[in-house]
Amino acid sequence: MLVLNGTLGIDDFQQILFGNQSIQIEEHVLEKVEVSFEFLKTFSENKIIYGVNTGFGPMAQYKIEDSERKQLQYNLIRSHASGTGNLIPPLYVKAAMLARLNTLCLGNSGVHKSVIELMVQLINKNITPVVYEHGGVGASGDLVQLAHLALVMIGEGEVHYKGEKSPTEIVFKEENLKPISVELREGIALMNGTSVMTGVGIVNAIYTRKLLNWMIKASSAINEIVSAYDDHLSFELNQSKKHEGQRKIAELMRNHLKDSTLIKKREHHLYNEVKNVAFFEDKVQEYYSLRCVPQILGPVLDTLNTVEAILIEEVNSANDNPIIDVKNRNVYHGGNFHGDYVSLEMDKLKLVVTKTSMLAERQLNYLLNPNLNRILPPFVNLGKLGLNFGMQGVQFTATSTTAENQMLSNPMYVHSIPNNNDNQDIVSMGTNAALITKKVIENTFEVLAIELITITQAIEYLNLKDKVSTKTKQMYGDIRAIVPVFKEDVVMYPYVNAVKNYLINEHK
Repeated sequence: MLVLNGTLGIDDFQQILFGNQSIQIEEHVLEKVEVSFEFLKTFSENKIIYGVNTGFGPMAQYKIEDSERKQLQYNLIRSHASGTGNLIPPLYVKAAMLARLNTLCLGNSGVHKSVIELMVQLINKNITPVVYEHGGVGASGDLVQLAHLALVMIGEGEVHYKGEKSPTEIVFKEENLKPISVELREGIALMNGTSVMTGVGIVNAIYTRKLLNWMIKASSAINEIVSAYDDHLSFELNQSKKHEGQRKIAELMRNHLKDSTLIKKREHHLYNEVKNVAFFEDKVQEYYSLRCVPQILGPVLDTLNTVEAILIEEVNSANDNPIIDVKNRNVYHGGNFHGDYVSLEMDKLKLVVTKTSMLAERQLNYLLNPNLNRILPPFVNLGKLGLNFGMQGVQFTATSTTAENQMLSNPMYVHSIPNNNDNQDIVSMGTNAALITKKVIENTFEVLAIELITITQAIEYLNLKDKVSTKTKQMYGDIRAIVPVFKEDVVMYPYVNAVKNYLINEHK
């Protein structure tokens, strides 16, 4: 049981989302939420507070009668539960719920404590609202997507539960759950904020780190297969650059290769006296997709670290409007719900993940083209050339998927379209950015799956199983457990999908 106190880190998300860890809220946090609610209740009696006794957006100019305040919240939730398109998978919705819960626990939202209590129960029971991809512009936060969360919180809409989509009312009855108590601003407090884009973003970051680790393994293995020189990974060369990411990638690759018998030392081959040689049969330097891996993946690592830091700042921030400040006995109106921070970070993450898929595709092409590698048959074909095709067919998939990533990498951050009667005249499109990044990450796992199958086939052809490093041998075994050695042509898509799923879900 994880006890939450209003501060969440990446490890907490990991444990709750992937370790299915249950949560509870510290008592002092619940007390803070209750104090915030009582303060707002009193403070708003003789004042105009947005979303408490006014309409919303451009309708804020209209005062709401005291007798209609609760109905206002229900009207907002129902009218804005207007999402369309594909469903956001439950894992990502659960991350969004966790992000929203944490924000509400800060005591800056003035919500009734029943909101906190019910959301904890939903998270612990893996009951996730049905939320659609389309609808959010990321300005007043994720209004449309969060409206679907709020809809469930009032006992309406649909949920994912035990692998099925079911009406909320039926699941609540089965689990003996009660809808929240709508008192002051529970609707707008649930809906105003960046929690969907942030939750999706955090899952994106977790998967990107896993993807990067696999890419380091694949890049190390391909250097072994071609017996590359060791100096492009050396401490001395990479330390001469100041970038932490580059240094770390080189270090991780050196660690991967430390017991390999295949990597060549330049001083053994080219630094001894060489006479009467006009042309070198072996390459003096490797192609960039092998030699420049620290310089290419270094920015990916540095960007990922920044993205994680910004997302964790966001998830531990008050991204509501207005902000309830009990300490200073005031309510501040502003724009903390605006999603530009997350939108920009998602676009940055999307760019570096696309570059990762491009690196994987080029390394794959190197292995498949005998004119480049000079040691493998065309398409790493272990069968009869001409009759069999080896990895020829799946290269089309890798090329096509990488091209899609390149197209998807155009930024959402600068695609603002005014709406809401021009009240929201510049918006973040943060949720779109996060969801497109999700797609780019999934695509890259596909490209990498194809590369890893090819690497294992290459190791097989060259009979290097007992010469590669311990880490490459382990990786080889992992992939071979899914894809047996094949010489005759086989239907490839089940294998590619199985390896992709393994890469995403493996927890070593």
